Amino acid sequence: MEIILKQDIKSLGEKDDIVNVKPGYGRNYLIPQGFGELATPSAKKVLAENLKQAAFKQDKIKKDAEGIAERLTEVKLTIGAKAGETGKIFGAVNTIMIAEALKQKGFDVDRRRITFETEPKFVGEYVANLNLHKEVKVKVPFEVVAE
Repeated sequence: MEIILKQDIKSLGEKDDIVNVKPGYGRNYLIPQGFGELATPSAKKVLAENLKQAAFKQDKIKKDAEGIAERLTEVKLTIGAKAGETGKIFGAVNTIMIAEALKQKGFDVDRRRITFETEPKFVGEYVANLNLHKEVKVKVPFEVVAE
């Protein structure tokens, strides 16, 4: 029995895969739980069209991310933080601060897509990794200065 999966199932396959399962497993578990649907010829045509449209959207998102990445290579951020005499920062410089600094420069990047190579604990220069797309990653240098 052929089933089109509606979501990822660990031991079976990923979303939109067409898999062969035993009839009882498909009829009594996958279809009633909403994890899959019967792979009829019309459902396969709909799936093919949906995959084609999704690929087009993903390609556009990737091109937009590459354009942003190209512009981000020239950006250097300065983050102000309260620091002691030794240069140790009180509190922390976090991804929210980096996202706000990028927004002021005209780049709208979600804070969850930002990571640090090393956590900024002292005044100095650091690098933030921006994951704009699963295939597009950018390193943005930033400097932490004492206020």
